[in-house]
This record gives sequence, structure tokens and C-alpha cells, in this order.
Amino acid sequence: MSEYRFQTGEKTILPMERASVFFDGIFSQPRLQHPEGVAIGPDEWVWCSSENGQILRIAPDGTSIEEVASTGGFTLGLAFEGDRALFVCDLKHAAVFRLDLATRRLARFTQPGIRIANYPVLDARRGRLLVSDSHAFGTPGPGVWAFDLATGAGELWFAETLDFANGMALTHDGAALLVLESFGRRVLRIAIGAGGKPAGAAVLADGLPGVPDGIAIDDQGQLFVGCYEPSRILRISPDGTRVDVYIEDPTAHLFAHPTNIAFFGSDLFTANLGRWHVTRVRTDTAGRPLWQLV
Repeated sequence: MSEYRFQTGEKTILPMERASVFFDGIFSQPRLQHPEGVAIGPDEWVWCSSENGQILRIAPDGTSIEEVASTGGFTLGLAFEGDRALFVCDLKHAAVFRLDLATRRLARFTQPGIRIANYPVLDARRGRLLVSDSHAFGTPGPGVWAFDLATGAGELWFAETLDFANGMALTHDGAALLVLESFGRRVLRIAIGAGGKPAGAAVLADGLPGVPDGIAIDDQGQLFVGCYEPSRILRISPDGTRVDVYIEDPTAHLFAHPTNIAFFGSDLFTANLGRWHVTRVRTDTAGRPLWQLV
């Protein structure tokens, strides 16, 4: 793997006034408890995961919340397969679940093997789901798994050691997979070659000023990264040579250990593992939900 250093901006890009609580779930029914995952569904609702296995969705205007299903575990990252299905990673079950959006039937999708199924990415071009495996806290290990969308059959796709693989995103052209290593504090770019196999990995940006967790890409190819600590969002240039603190909450209340993040137009939504709400940022850019890109 190659090493690549970046320049860090001297000031935060956006003021905190551009961020607000989109939905406060501390007293809601059902309650939104320490959400890790967030994704915009084809229904344009904001979908979230929670610490007690719930799969929840919040109305587009932020006025109501609904429990759609529950794994009974601890749900993490989310990925939509268009309007057909939602894939959900679960920490307790060490598995990915599939929610049929038409019937709302929830079933385990993967067989045993993956250790910490953290974040799923739909690779529709190749008919598969890519899933990061965080391996173990404090113990780096492989890697990224690939599961066939039709059968659920899977294998370890990227077997190199990663330092807590977490959020991921496909580049818009589908030519590479970007993987965040939380404790490595870097973004790894894995080229996808012939037959969909890994074709070499390089560090896109390292030494990040924070513990990276979730990632989203805007329409210009800029990377936005939710940092678990400190509570901030980073912006990384497409080539990885510049990293700025995009917006930050020094009190860790409006942003409270943000994890997964998701664009819907000029709005960027963040889950906050440290509290009970979803935050919305009025950005100076725009991005699309991942199901619109495949």
C-alpha cells in the first residue's frame, strides 16, 4: 500500500448555525436510541438503526418516527437495493439481515463467517453486497466481504489487514471501493479489476484529524467523513491531498459522536451514536442517496 499525506485547512468551513436537530428521539415512541446507521430510503424517509436492533424510519419533515422491524440485536450500517430491499448489519448476530421493503419481512442474509459486520455497500453492477468486517476492537485484521445478492453466498473479498474497517463507499464510476479504517485514521482506496476482484490498494488520505466512521460522496466526488471523536465532519478532496474540518461541535451535543452520514440533495444527515437524535446540515454542496447512483 502506498502512503499519501495531505494538507489540513486552517479553519472550519461551515458555522454550526448550518446544523440543526432533524429529529429528537429521546422521548419519542418508539425511542431513537443511540443511532449508528442512517440512510435515505427510496420513500425519501430517513432510515436509522439503533442499539437495540430496531430498524426505524423518520418522516421527511422530521415530525414522526416508525419502527419497521427489529433484529433484536444491535444494528449498524444500512444499504438500500433500490425499492426492493434494505440490508442491515448487526453487531450482536455477526451478520447482515435483509428487509423486504414490500412485505417488511426481515431475514438473516449471511451465513456465519464475518466477525463484525459493520457497513454494507451495494455493488449492483456486479450483483453483490460488499460488507466491511471490523474484525475486533484493538486487533487489526481482514477485511471486506462480498455476498451474492441472489443467494447470499459470500467470501472474504479483500483479505489484507485493516485497522477496524468501518464506513465504505463506491466511487461514482464503480472503479474503486473506499474504506475507512477508524483506528488507522485513514481512507483506503481499493481498485476493482477484472471479474470484480481487488486490483491493488493505496492510501488515499491518512493521519486524519479524528476517528473516521461514516463516509458519503457528493456530486463533485468530494468525500465527507463523520468522525466519532472529536464530533466533527471532515471534507476530503477527491485526490485525498486536502482535508478540511467541514463542521464541528466542540460541545458534542448537536453532533454527538457522529457515525454514518448520508446526503439527500444539499442536506447531509448524520447519526449520533452518543445521543438520541439525527442531525441535518445545510451544506454548500449536494449529493444523492446511494440507491440513486446504481
